[in-house]
Amino acid sequence: MADEENNEPKKNRGILKILMFALGGLFLIAAGLGAGFFLFGSDQPDPSEEIEQIIDRKMDEAEEKKASDEEAGDGEEKVSKETPEVKTFMTTYFEFPGTFTTNLMNSRRFLQVGVGVSTQYDDTVMGNVDAHQLALRSEILNTMSEFSEADIQGKSGREELAKALADAVNKKLIALEDFGGVSEVHFTSFVLQ
Repeated sequence: MADEENNEPKKNRGILKILMFALGGLFLIAAGLGAGFFLFGSDQPDPSEEIEQIIDRKMDEAEEKKASDEEAGDGEEKVSKETPEVKTFMTTYFEFPGTFTTNLMNSRRFLQVGVGVSTQYDDTVMGNVDAHQLALRSEILNTMSEFSEADIQGKSGREELAKALADAVNKKLIALEDFGGVSEVHFTSFVLQ
């Protein structure tokens, strides 16, 4: 029993310490907030007033520049050009899954490319490309193998290969669907190994 009586004051002291630390922490937080408000308080100008001043200054500068341009022009009136009306068509793209790898003519090296096609016709063309992927992949590989390593060097070589592939794809689509419609062939990757 004597031990139980001695434990109660120790428990009270532990709770008292915790309360003092908590109250001390709250006091420090309140003091920090008060000092921050006192130092950086409400003496700051309203940002909307500063924005209005900046806008007014910019408007005045623009008017001054316009007036000086008019004086420098000696009465010549500046006229802007009209934008020509051009009909533009939406371009649709299709990327063949995977890559195409083939050996080059008269070479031990391989060419590996990712290929996509584009058209400005309706979705029928891309539907035909998707439906005949197997035949088109074969045609693309056959055409690629007709090029030598020297033929595909540089930008002009790649453009020639792309043009040849577009012609081959259109020729195969015409044979299968009576209409080609592929405008361009694009390389999504181009690796010579």
